[in-house]
Amino acid sequence: MFNDDYSRRKFLRDALLASVAVATPDLVMAAGKAFASVDKVNLACVGIGNRGAEIIKALYATGLANIVALCDVDLEAPHTLEILKMFPDVPRFKDFRQMFDKMGNKIEAVSIGTPDFSHFPITMMAIGLGKHVYVEKPMARTFNEVELMMKAAAKHPKVVTQMGNQGHSEENYFQFKAWKEAGIIKDVTAITSHMNSPRRWHKWDPKITSFPPAEPIPPTLDWDLWQAQTKGHDFNKDFINGQWRCWYDFGMGALGDWGAHILDTAHQFLDLGLPYEVDPLKLDGHNNFFYPMSTTLSFKFPKRGDMPPVEIKWYDGVDNFPPIPEGYGVQGLDPNIPPPSTGAIEPAKLNPGKIIYSKELTFKGGSHGSKLSIIPEEKAKEMVSKLPTVPISPSNHFANFLKACKGEEGTRSPFAIAGPLSQVFCLGVLAQWTGEKIVFDRTKKVITSSKKANQLLIGPPPRKGWEEYYKV
Repeated sequence: MFNDDYSRRKFLRDALLASVAVATPDLVMAAGKAFASVDKVNLACVGIGNRGAEIIKALYATGLANIVALCDVDLEAPHTLEILKMFPDVPRFKDFRQMFDKMGNKIEAVSIGTPDFSHFPITMMAIGLGKHVYVEKPMARTFNEVELMMKAAAKHPKVVTQMGNQGHSEENYFQFKAWKEAGIIKDVTAITSHMNSPRRWHKWDPKITSFPPAEPIPPTLDWDLWQAQTKGHDFNKDFINGQWRCWYDFGMGALGDWGAHILDTAHQFLDLGLPYEVDPLKLDGHNNFFYPMSTTLSFKFPKRGDMPPVEIKWYDGVDNFPPIPEGYGVQGLDPNIPPPSTGAIEPAKLNPGKIIYSKELTFKGGSHGSKLSIIPEEKAKEMVSKLPTVPISPSNHFANFLKACKGEEGTRSPFAIAGPLSQVFCLGVLAQWTGEKIVFDRTKKVITSSKKANQLLIGPPPRKGWEEYYKV
């Protein structure tokens, strides 16, 4: 009668709740609570090392997930062993396609903690099969792939989606929303965003003229599968285990890595949408292969309703600091920032964050869930009595996703919200890659300033065998 465990659990739960529905409301509530403790989401995990491992542990720690499948192209490599030991009896796969084929009826949701470029095919297959998706930020590597992911999610409205910018469920989210609704944050005209910590490629030679030479492929790694839909490269250790973030072909650099943690609330609650212009003001160490040593980008957004135009400036690079307004004070390092696989995050001269300029007030904030402060301090003291109460988050980002899978909450970073944010970063990356000012038609979603840059919105055709994921 039952073709999977989930159907059986749902039948028993619904039957019990129906049987007590004619009894007292307290009995109905008690029955619901009893099943809530055991009715967990059957979760498959693709990408189980490094950041993928941290995602799995955070989802499991909510008590709302059953881990039913593990998948990684480098299965049993050193960085995957912790998760394999945590879940020794869970089925293991190297290929996500085989995982879905063999276990599809036992999987309700999937976490995706793989490199930026491979988010896309895994997500598209999962959504097509009706599986809920938690995917690490940014959503995908190219503008068009993000667009297709949004269309797939819209086509399957019962599928829950969440991008992994976890601060979007913490204090900054609820504070920004409350302050915007109360009119504290209004008439914003400029935002400075900055991430000045060292990046992996800062030790490399920017005079590079080719990709690094081929090296022996580790015996645990399926290198062909790792490359997914990309055009294909010879293996080199500087492509894997986080190094992929350095390369235009694979990752999204500092902007894609940190932008979603710094600009997410401003983008959503100021209704910024897509920029009409992205100008690379500074690209120190620019080359055709990996990201510059220092970048300054200008993103320009038009007037939206009664809100004025906004210019966002992005600064990265260890010595590329933005101008700091008088009365800024000290910006601490957010304790909720997860450490990278290379070790702890070291405090910098200026820690990751943003400065928001409005016609009347100036705000400073950090990254992830860090709350905003009004500066200078004297102005902040004047405003204390006018500030609204900020609600406490009912769930962290991981519990929010799993509760949404169970129909108990709505996700705070679904693709409809996270997609345009990710596309802002895709356009910024194209300005870094080409070195050109990007002029963008927000209505037609095309670049009008450069045929080359416009072609990069889509990127090269997928490798043979991966075309099916580009159909919605």
